[in-house]
Amino acid sequence: MGYRFFHGTVIHSRRPSELSVLESTLLIVDADGKIVNLVADVPTDKIASVLSSLSIPSFALDSVKYLRHGEFLIPGFVDTHNHAPQWAQRGLGQSMHILDWLDQVTFPNEARFRDPAYARRVYSRCVDGFLKQGITTASYYGSLHAEATNILADICLEKGQRALVGKCNMNRNAPEYYRDASVEASLEGTEQCIRHIRGIDPEGKLLKHVLTPRFAISCDPDLLDGLGRLAAANPDLPIQTHFNEAAQEMAFTKQLFPQFGGSEADLYEHYGLLNERSILAHCCHMTDYEMRRLEELGCGVAHCPVSNMTVGGGFMAAPVRDFLRHGIKVGLGTDSGGGFSSSILDAMRQALVASNAREVMSKGIDKGLDIEELFYLATLGGAEVCNLEARIGNFEPGKEFDALVIDAHASGVMTMLEDEDSVRTMFDKFIMTGDDRNIKEVYVCGRQVKC
Repeated sequence: MGYRFFHGTVIHSRRPSELSVLESTLLIVDADGKIVNLVADVPTDKIASVLSSLSIPSFALDSVKYLRHGEFLIPGFVDTHNHAPQWAQRGLGQSMHILDWLDQVTFPNEARFRDPAYARRVYSRCVDGFLKQGITTASYYGSLHAEATNILADICLEKGQRALVGKCNMNRNAPEYYRDASVEASLEGTEQCIRHIRGIDPEGKLLKHVLTPRFAISCDPDLLDGLGRLAAANPDLPIQTHFNEAAQEMAFTKQLFPQFGGSEADLYEHYGLLNERSILAHCCHMTDYEMRRLEELGCGVAHCPVSNMTVGGGFMAAPVRDFLRHGIKVGLGTDSGGGFSSSILDAMRQALVASNAREVMSKGIDKGLDIEELFYLATLGGAEVCNLEARIGNFEPGKEFDALVIDAHASGVMTMLEDEDSVRTMFDKFIMTGDDRNIKEVYVCGRQVKC
């Protein structure tokens, strides 16, 4: 693959409240999929001279992709919390309490992934579906099956999706047919997955294993201790789990681990699973103490507003404004089967609804999120949560080119464009009413994975 050149409107985030809208911009991607340069305000007739001045080799003017009016380039979406096995159960069990939903819907479904052929069929559809929706990076929970988890990693690499892939660890409080046989078996399966991913992607160009205790309820102390030892021995590996998701889950966790007084922060920290590599899903119910601990330890939060309001028991609006105020990393998660949508665009919209609810609940202290902040959560914020912000999340030169070409004119149901619409108006219309039909092309590390 040679150089790629894009000319037109480029939109990306630099920080939560700073949206950069660059028109007539020349973006240059090298053969390794890295962004070489981003040059704003380049008239079409000056492209050749600009490229010549930058000493770009093997340049051919007809290789430039010109973005027409209504098209623009944005960074790929980052899904910080995704249960890949739940692709085939999306929309089922809505309104159920979380532990009932797991027992009646999720565990029976995930148990089917003991069949490698079934895993390959569902995971292939899953990865295709998320790429189609512009999710260039996903942090995946697999099932508890090591073989199926390795199949998921293989498919991500084959299809070109950047992914953190984890075997779910769970050896109690699950049906007999769906739990790890022992602590030793759970840890050995995890180590198999670590070896597999390092074997197929030795440089970690697209893939990493992520240590994945499902949640404390499903892991006994010995298993948590073993995973903590793996985390210490493998400082390159991220960690993911569920954290303070729902009242029912929190009460059961306190019952199982009374020594921590109901603090999931103290629980996971005790077992060596809470640090700057930790991706904590949901975080709906936070005490001041736990908020401080997440800030001090550098943890990341995967905000899943769709599932928080449809599965779990209650209207759970996570305190995202407070996370941002404390400097805690925050991104968005689709939670796949936990809600009604697998779209990051829908997660952005629901995050807006949740933030407006928090504003009311806090009597105006926690102001609702704006579109700049929603877009940041979906891109650079998610990259920060996954500790990938040095590589992806925006279009800073030196980063890898994970990007979406958006076509606001595409046939669909996005709000129609009008002649007087500014670029910012078109962008807002896409964020609030667009869908996968407006995502014309998808790139991961410079490779086109949807066209």
